[in-house]
Amino acid sequence: MAAKARELRAEGKDIIGLSLGEPDFNTPDFIKDAAIEAINQNYNSYSPVDGYVELKEAICTKFKRDNNLDYKPNQIVVSTGAKQSIANVAQVLLNKGDEVLLPAPYWVSYSAISILSEATFVEIPSTIDTNFKITPEQLEAAITPKTKMVFFNSPNNPSGSIFSEAEYRALAKVLEKHPQIFILSDEIYEHINYDCKPFSFAQIENMYDRTITVNGLAKAFAMTGWRIGYIGAPEWIAKACTKMQGQITSGTNCIAQRAAITAVLAPVEKIQFMVDEFKTRRDIIIGLLREIDGFKVNVPDGAFYVFPDVSAFFGKTINGVKIENSGDFSLFILEKANVATVSGDAFGAPDCIRISYAASELQIREAIKRIKNALS
Repeated sequence: MAAKARELRAEGKDIIGLSLGEPDFNTPDFIKDAAIEAINQNYNSYSPVDGYVELKEAICTKFKRDNNLDYKPNQIVVSTGAKQSIANVAQVLLNKGDEVLLPAPYWVSYSAISILSEATFVEIPSTIDTNFKITPEQLEAAITPKTKMVFFNSPNNPSGSIFSEAEYRALAKVLEKHPQIFILSDEIYEHINYDCKPFSFAQIENMYDRTITVNGLAKAFAMTGWRIGYIGAPEWIAKACTKMQGQITSGTNCIAQRAAITAVLAPVEKIQFMVDEFKTRRDIIIGLLREIDGFKVNVPDGAFYVFPDVSAFFGKTINGVKIENSGDFSLFILEKANVATVSGDAFGAPDCIRISYAASELQIREAIKRIKNALS
C-alpha cells in the first residue's frame, strides 16, 4: 500500500495519507532543547548497552509515578525503539516450537518477530462487537503445553481499545494456572487515552515476575525518529536482553537518550495538548464515517486510529471493481479516492481497515469526503 501510494504521488496524484502510525506534531521544544544541551555538553561517545544510568533511573521514576510499578535500574533496558525492545525479549525467551498467543487485532510486527525467534504465533480473534477485546474463555482455549508467551497491547494498535483493570485481572486469573507463560505488555500508547486510563499488567501482584513492560517515547512525545524504547522486566530477563542487544546494536543514540531523560520526567500535562487534539479528531472522523453506509464503527478509547469493519462491501462491485476483502477495499480507496489506509489482514482482522487520524482536521474531512463519494 505504501509503495502504491508513492507511485501515485509520483504520477502527480494528490494522495491523503491516513496510514501512518506517527503523530503529525513536532517534538516539543523542551525536549529538543535538552538534546541541544547534550550536544553542547559533548555527549558523543558510545553509550552503555542498556542505557545511561540517569535515564534508567528516570524511567524507574516514571514507572512508579504513572503505573505504580517498582523497578530498579538493573531491570531497565533502553533500546533503539520499542520494536527492538520487543525483539530482544522474543529472542531471549522464545525457542523453536514455542507458541506465542496474539490477541487479534495486533500490531503487525508481533507475528514477524515471533517467526524470527523460531516460534509459532497463534491468533485469538475478536470483533468490533466486543470492542476488539478477547475473553478469559478464549485465552484459556488457546493455551497449549507449547504456549510460552502472550502479547498484550493496550491502548491497542490498530483498534485503539483499552483493557480495563477488571478485564486484565480476569485474563490474569487464567494465566495464574499456567506459570510457564510470560506476558509482554506493550504500553507505547499509554498516554494517548481519552477518559479511560490504561492499567499496567505488571501491577497484578502475581504477574509482576512474569511480565515484561514495554514502553517508549515515539507516540506520546512525537519522537518517532528519535528511536527510544525501553523495558521494565525481571532482572534476569533484562540481563539477557542487554547481552542480546550488545551483539546487535549496542547502546542507543546518546543524544536521544539525554533528551529522553527530560521527556520521561516531564509532567504528563506537558503533552496533554496533543492528546486533546487527537480526541477532537477522533470524534470528527467517527461522526463522518458513520454517515457512510456499510461502515461499522466503534469508539476507540485511545491511540490515534479507527478500525472500522468494512465487510459489508465484500462481494460487491463498485465502479467496476470487485471487492473481495479488506485488501481490495483499501486498494480501491487508494486508487479511486486517493486516500491511503491499511488493510486489516496484516493485523489479524481481515474484516477491517485501519485509518489513522494523526492528520489535520482539514485532511481528515477531505479524505472521508473522498471515500464517501467513491463508494456512492
